[in-house]
Amino acid sequence: MTNSSDANCTLEANFQYYLFPVVYSIVFILGLIGNVLALCLMTKEMKKASPSYVYITNLVVIDLIYICTLPFRIHYHTRRNDWSFGDVACRITGTLYFANVYISIAFLSLICLDRYIAVVHPRKYIRMKNTHFSKFISVLVWVLSMTIMLPLVFSGSFNNTSKNNITACFENFDPNTWNKRMAAYNVVVLVFGFSIPFTVIVIFYPLAAKKIAQLKSSATCEKALTMIRVILVISVVCFVPYHVTHFLYFLTRLNVIQNCAFARFLYRFRRITMALASLNSALDPMIYYFATAHFKLRSNRKKRSIRQVMTFHRERKSVQRVCTLARQKTEI
Repeated sequence: MTNSSDANCTLEANFQYYLFPVVYSIVFILGLIGNVLALCLMTKEMKKASPSYVYITNLVVIDLIYICTLPFRIHYHTRRNDWSFGDVACRITGTLYFANVYISIAFLSLICLDRYIAVVHPRKYIRMKNTHFSKFISVLVWVLSMTIMLPLVFSGSFNNTSKNNITACFENFDPNTWNKRMAAYNVVVLVFGFSIPFTVIVIFYPLAAKKIAQLKSSATCEKALTMIRVILVISVVCFVPYHVTHFLYFLTRLNVIQNCAFARFLYRFRRITMALASLNSALDPMIYYFATAHFKLRSNRKKRSIRQVMTFHRERKSVQRVCTLARQKTEI
């Protein structure tokens, strides 16, 4: 429960005390199993990895870090949003929720871009296939994300105690906190954390689809396009509703929108979209599946080509041997 700028406008969403524990429990179980399996399998393939593999590995790592915080959030919501683990744990778990969202979006857009280049510009992709560049980009994503997120951890307390002795964690900020501490942060993450990476995904999906249609779709290209489709679905389901709702909620907290009924609706709907945003950690292993299928398909094609070449050479040698024997008989 929280109060808006209007003293008579109380924002409530009692269903969240059941919604978050259920969704977070599902994400914890499925996400932990899926991402641990993906990480174990991908480390075996890392010697022959492509840039996409590097990005997917980073995606798995941030998912696992976030998943480790979910038991704390489940406990928090089952106690009707009463935090009992102290201020430092509140700052860390709250920051990691947002770090997971924005680091995930960044790597999803990089995977999408990598698949686009592989399909549309295969010659350039062969030159870029060295993973040193993708590793550098991955480090850059982590450094930039931490640069943005760490001020949240060190800028002061993010838990507050109400009159009922309920300690909220990373929510229900007062107007002063929204105006001074959260305003600039929200603008930065909405523009650079979501809008730009999502635009990359939306632009390059149709471009890749158009190119594949012109190529009359080889199986390899279809796999790449399927991976981009999965990324688009995860982004639309998990991240778009949250960011649209959060942007409007942000405007109500700054008193740009002053409508109590709308603020109540946004508060409730935002809780749903926050639960949806966490689902990406359970869905991301699907990208690994399609990446593996794509990799195996290319490996099988290479093996098939090698076998065909070897068969051709064997047949050629056999023909040459027969011809030699025939000549020898003729000479005799």
